[in-house]
This record gives sequence, structure tokens and C-alpha cells, in this order.
Amino acid sequence: MVSHKPRKRFGQHFLHERGIIQRIVTAFDPKPTDHVVEIGPGEGVLTRELVGKVARLDVVELDRDLVTRLHESLPETVTIHSADALKFDFCSLVLPDSKLRVIGNLPYNISTPLLFHLLDQAHCVSDMLFMLQKEVVDRMVAAQGGKAYGRLSVILQWGAQMENLFNVGAGAFRPPPKVDSSVVRLIPHAVPPVQVNDPQRFAIIVKAAFGQRRKVLRNTLKGLVTPEMMERLGIDPGRRAETLTLDEFAALANAGTG
Repeated sequence: MVSHKPRKRFGQHFLHERGIIQRIVTAFDPKPTDHVVEIGPGEGVLTRELVGKVARLDVVELDRDLVTRLHESLPETVTIHSADALKFDFCSLVLPDSKLRVIGNLPYNISTPLLFHLLDQAHCVSDMLFMLQKEVVDRMVAAQGGKAYGRLSVILQWGAQMENLFNVGAGAFRPPPKVDSSVVRLIPHAVPPVQVNDPQRFAIIVKAAFGQRRKVLRNTLKGLVTPEMMERLGIDPGRRAETLTLDEFAALANAGTG
């Protein structure tokens, strides 16, 4: 079968290096009882490694041409969803008393909103393994105080335990992207590390705080948390967002919410 021509509008870069594919499968460690969902299967190189190794396998692909090719090349045991992963209801696939395992080489142009979308459905997911732009993974796992620490770090660290497993060079893809990649594992927290009374307000506070990184909290959180309330919480209104811990962001979000 002639290779599919990658499309820029879908952010397509197809993984082809066998050693990396095997390393991803080994890290994922599929089990015969697993229900796996693959996001963005592309030409199905990773999909075919999972066929026969798991109880159920669903794939979600946006490119209709690729969906046609997947129907032609994959066995009928694989359920193919022609859909936008950003709008897909992953929880709709879950059987009673079970959870999904999610894997994928995520399109870099939608990786951040897709991670937030998956976090909203994390109660249906036991774990996730993704290939992402290295810079994004660095931000996901960044510690407080560094330049990489930001909105993505705080929101995802509140929702999941994360581990940067290994890096992947551009040459492993067709066409090679202009950046390096990393493989990251996410395990949703059964109980979040800090108590957040209103997750929506928490997300608003974090987004506003990092919206203008060079400005201090009294300016970025104007209308959301007063300087007086910050001081009562033991947080200096003259600090910048990247200096705050997860606990401090939770305290700001919980202020006045009960």
C-alpha cells in the first residue's frame, strides 16, 4: 500500500522507526484484559502492535482518508471511530466496572487542549501513554520556579502523576518534525494531591495567574482574589505565578468558595 501523504493541517508526522515503536509498546505493557483506546493511529503502525495483545481496541482518527485505509488494513476486531479526539466522549466506550487505557502519538498542534479534554474524563481512564513535543512534556512535569512551569504544569499535576519516560529524535518520523519528542506516562490521581473545591474556578485562577507571566499576582488576579485575601492566605501579592506551589494555587481558588 502506498504511504499516506502527511497533511500539515492535521499536524501529521508518522512514526516509522521500529526500535522506538517497540520501546513504546514495552513501556505501555499491554495486558490481555485491557481495553485500549489509541488516539491518532495514522497508518496503524502502533495499532498493529496492539492487535491480539488486548481484550478490546478502539482507535480515534480524524483524517477520513486514513480511516478508509485503517478499515482496509486492520482486522474487524479493532473498532475504528472517525472522529475528532477533541470532541470525542471517551467515557462512552467504558464498560461497567472498568477503565480505559489510552495511548497515542498526539498531533502537536492540538496536544494541550486534548490533554485538558482527557483530564476532564480522567475518571474513566486508568493510565495514558503519549508521544508529545519534548517542550510540552518538559512543561507538563516542570517543577515550581522554573521557566517551563506554567498553566499546563499546575493543571495536569493536580490531575495526574506524570513521568517523562524517554526522548525521541525527529528522524523517527515521516516527515521529520522540527522539534524533538518525548514519551510521557500519565496516571490520573485517585485522590488529587490538594483539595480543590471548584475545579472550574481553579482552572480560571491558574490561567489568569500565568496569563501575563511578568506581572505579579495583585495584577493578574485582579477581580478574582483580593490582595488582602492573598495576605490572609500567607501569599505575597507581589509574587509571580511561577513561584507558587500547587497548594498555594488551590488555596487561592478555594478562597471564598466554601
